[in-house]
Order: sequence, then structure tokens, then C-alpha cells
Amino acid sequence: MSPKSLLAQREAFLAVAILLLVGAIMTRFSGFAAPANLANVFNDTAILIILVLGQMAVILTRSIDLSVAANLALTGMAVAMLNDSAPETPLALVILLSAGIGLALGAINGLLIWKLNIPPIVVTLGTLTIYRGLAFVMSGGEWVNAHEMTPDFLNLPRHVVLGLPILSWVALLIVGVAALVLGRTSLGRSFYAVGGNPVAAIYAGIDVGRTRFYAFCLSGLLAGISGYLWVARYAVAYVDIAGGFELDVIAACVIGGVSIAGGIGSVGGAVLGALFLGIIKNALPVVNVSPFWQMAISGAIIIAAVTINVRGERVKGRPILRPAGATP
Repeated sequence: MSPKSLLAQREAFLAVAILLLVGAIMTRFSGFAAPANLANVFNDTAILIILVLGQMAVILTRSIDLSVAANLALTGMAVAMLNDSAPETPLALVILLSAGIGLALGAINGLLIWKLNIPPIVVTLGTLTIYRGLAFVMSGGEWVNAHEMTPDFLNLPRHVVLGLPILSWVALLIVGVAALVLGRTSLGRSFYAVGGNPVAAIYAGIDVGRTRFYAFCLSGLLAGISGYLWVARYAVAYVDIAGGFELDVIAACVIGGVSIAGGIGSVGGAVLGALFLGIIKNALPVVNVSPFWQMAISGAIIIAAVTINVRGERVKGRPILRPAGATP
């Protein structure tokens, strides 16, 4: 079975699983499927969706970015402190600065991996700690609270247009751009080629290191944008914001069928994986499931998704030796 057909099956399975999950939740909370509530669930999951798309690009190239949440925290702290100290700064400039900082932090990861040939998991585990430490040094461990931020800074992601907050529209826009880049551009095809077979990609004239660098830049850019969105959405900036959120991002990718081995994945599957995880995290507290059971359920789902991925990607080899005594 081809990777495309496997992904199509995974996406259909996830869509059905989401519908069944919503149906099961409605037996305990009938209002969960109300349009307004589903819009709120999507809005709660919007930042996860944005980060998942950046992580997907990285994973497609047989890499991983553990620093996305730390990037978000450092970027969010930087723009919150800027808004506090210089409230006259135009909001458009603040958002551009947020994206630029995230892009720069992602580029640092990419350069270390490309030029020094250090394994991505080692680099991003190190920069995870560095970025969190820089956020602490920069803020002195202090919080930036809602009353220290301007109304324009806080209200932009919450402003409702056509029934959805701007935050949700930003996520939908990024989903569309990601689908275009990964499905219709040479850069997107390079991500798949590098992850599918790096040696063949080299023979095809693709610079593997440069391609991975671009993937980390994309991940950093989306993490930077998410930094502003997170701080404005929750009206607070502190060192530990989004602590451990990188694990949710990776889990959503895996649930959505993005192969940790690289080269396999789709934007639709990644988004469905994020929505599935987001619905679970929104629904379990509503039906009074213990936080400890919430962690166990999430972990079980991740293990099941990885198992399905591994079994689906296993390709039977072609026999080249005949058993003794077999007829030619």
C-alpha cells in the first residue's frame, strides 16, 4: 500500500474517531457539540495547530525540534516586556518582531545541525534549556500581567470576525499556506525527499543540510508568531509558559500520521491529530476525569498512534534466496 493511501486511511480514521469522541462526550455533556462550544474548542487548539505544522516540516526531514515551546516562551516574554516598557510601539511592529525572534531562534537550531552536524535532538534539547534560561534572565523571573499590557496588544487575537476569533483565522490561514508550501513547492517536495531517502536526495541535487535548516527556520517562525498569540490570548507572560507543550506538539504530529522516521505525513492528518488531542484535553476535565488519568489516557493514545504508524510503514522485503530444495 502506498504512503498516500495509508495517509488517506489515517485521516479518514481520525475524522471518524473525532466524531465518535464528540458523540461519547455528549453522553456526559450534551452541550459539547454546540457550534459555539466547538468554535471555542478549535480556538483553544489553534496555537497547537500552528506549532504542529512547523514541527511537521522538521519531522519530515528526519529531525525533531524540542525547543518550540521554549522559543514560544522567550518570544512571548520579549514582546510582552516591549509592550510594557514601550506601549507606543505599533502592534504590527510587535508582531513582526515576534516572528523575527522566533525565526532567528529556529535558524540557530538549523545552523548548528547543518554546519556542525550535531544530531537535532541534542541541539534542540540544549537550546530548549538556553531559551528558557534567557527568558528568565531577561525578565528577572518577573511576570508581565494583563494590566501591564495595552488593550490593543491583548485584544487582537480575541477580536471576533464572522463568528471566529482572529486567533482561529490565523490558524486557518497558516494551515492553507502550509498545504500550499508542502504540496505545491519545490521546498515542500525537498522536505519529503530528504526524510524519505537522504542519499537519493543528494543524488537528486538536494542539499540535505540546507533543507533541514529551512525546516527549522519554518518551525521557529511559527513558534515566534505563537509567542505573541499565546501571551495575548492568556494575558500573561512568565518564564514557564507552555511548559512541556513541545510534547503535545510532537504527540499531535504522531497521532496525525507524521512518521518519526521522516518523509511521510500530510497537513490534513497533522491538523486532525491536533484537533483530536485538543478535544481530549478540553473534554476530559468537563467529564470530571482526574488530571492523572488525563495524562495516562494521552500517553496511551500516543503509544497506540506510534504502533499504528510503525505497522503501517513496515514494508515487506522481496525474497532473494530460495529455500533449500525449492523448485526454480
